[in-house]
Amino acid sequence: MKNYLYLLIISFSLVSCYTYRTNEEKDITSQNTKEVSAKSNEIAEKELSNLQPNASSIDARSTRKPKPEKPKTPTPAPKPTNIQERLEANKYFKIEVGDRSYKIQVDKWESDTLVAHVIHKPKKILKFHKNQINQSTIAERRFSQPTADIITVVAYAAVGVGIWALVK
Repeated sequence: MKNYLYLLIISFSLVSCYTYRTNEEKDITSQNTKEVSAKSNEIAEKELSNLQPNASSIDARSTRKPKPEKPKTPTPAPKPTNIQERLEANKYFKIEVGDRSYKIQVDKWESDTLVAHVIHKPKKILKFHKNQINQSTIAERRFSQPTADIITVVAYAAVGVGIWALVK
């Protein structure tokens, strides 16, 4: 039983609430949520129009001005095309250079050279030319709310089991 408890504690210490996502993944998820909200608005409007109107509502509808329609396709924000615009200073990224993957914090750009350091190791300075970095695999670090929720629920369950074990 103690071995399982130790294994559980070690596995939770290795879990992080942060995930690395590429710009394409962020765009896809934001477009999906916008499409779902637009579809639900359209369904609600159709349901309202299908209701049987009584005489007083017909008079009220005839005096109202029609609402201007919103554009159905959302205009996406302009994507940064330049690698120097994507890798901003003091932000965390996961990049691939050659065959290696690095989790870095960007310090600054010196002409065409990226100056960064490994996360939590400020003395280990890395320098990469912008042509060395694989632009399609640049992933920005984001906080993951679902992961944090799962960790919280499991921690509460573990505390509950611990209290139950002490009482019993």
